[in-house]
Amino acid sequence: MRVAAHDNGVKPRHRLRQVVNWVNLSTILGLLVGLIGRTGFKRAADGLIIGQGYRFPFPPAPAFTLGNVILLRINDEKLARRPRLLVHEARHATQYAWCLGPVMLVLYVLGSAWSWLLTGDFASRNPFERHAGLADGGYTERPLRETLRRR
Repeated sequence: MRVAAHDNGVKPRHRLRQVVNWVNLSTILGLLVGLIGRTGFKRAADGLIIGQGYRFPFPPAPAFTLGNVILLRINDEKLARRPRLLVHEARHATQYAWCLGPVMLVLYVLGSAWSWLLTGDFASRNPFERHAGLADGGYTERPLRETLRRR
């Protein structure tokens, strides 16, 4: 696993995100989860690391992010059909930097619970998914539950 090489093409804002996510340990967590999930790693644009071939069933999404590490269950062919997915996941990498790394996991779970209470869907009203772009992540916005629409 060789991912720490210097990349001169990274914009300053992405380099800052990269450094913050190393310091807050979320990128290290992503690499550990990827290793446990038997992924293969490669460097990607903007200081991100792609881990392809993630094998565990949790979380159920085709892709998820921990720090600057994007873990994928889908192959290159399926990824090519979803070009905005990596953009969506890169936004989550920035959220990790803003939310103090692993603290984001707790905040994300709370956001998912809030969304489920309002809509019956874990992503639709989750602020993290909304700010990362629901459609880019393959999500659709669901209406409020019937009991909430009446109020």
